[in-house]
Amino acid sequence: MSSELNLVLVGPPGAGKGTQASRLVKDFDLPFIATGDILRQNVADDTELGVQAKQYMDKGELLPDELIVNLIMDRLQQDDAKRGFILDGFPRTVPQAEALDSAMTAADRKLTAVVVIEVPDEDLIDRLSGRRVNPTTGRTYHIKFDPPKHEGVDDIDGTKLIQRDDDKPETIANRLKVYHSQTAPVIGYYDRPEAQNKGLVRRIDGTRDPDEVYRHIRALVATVRLEDTL
Repeated sequence: MSSELNLVLVGPPGAGKGTQASRLVKDFDLPFIATGDILRQNVADDTELGVQAKQYMDKGELLPDELIVNLIMDRLQQDDAKRGFILDGFPRTVPQAEALDSAMTAADRKLTAVVVIEVPDEDLIDRLSGRRVNPTTGRTYHIKFDPPKHEGVDDIDGTKLIQRDDDKPETIANRLKVYHSQTAPVIGYYDRPEAQNKGLVRRIDGTRDPDEVYRHIRALVATVRLEDTL
């Protein structure tokens, strides 16, 4: 359906996908479907899925497909996703991309674009290892780019800030290794000549200022929507 706006955001951890998606959600009134957020909520609630997921997340490893594929597919069938959606954190592997293609074809739907936010590994390590989080509210700071007024404590409620396990240098290195070996091939899957929908992949320089990155993404979305109507 040409009226739908179905976006997949792809990029390494720390590339800013969540930041950009939140702005797209406001501008285009689409549901933001982030597997990371869903899974972290399950971890916080100590659900059965959350207990299983935490074992993988603490190591910076990807979750097995069976833990997330059905969750995502069911989510895409809900009423608020019928006009379109923004996917972040899925598909993370080629088998997941194949599963998404099959589900979309069965529903007579198609992706509008696969937006790839590109950032060099060294920049990502700098971004992630300096991140500090309020464990109660989730409010985030950065020791270099956005430090709290008083070192180690939240500006608002004085809670002691923590470094998440998946933001520690050794885990970041593993997360990037996993991304390059398992998720980056998803870009190639959508970019291959025989892809179901050619021309889906659009690349964005994620090293720029977040506002500039968003302007590029918004212009890209406008372009692909126009192309889809021609």
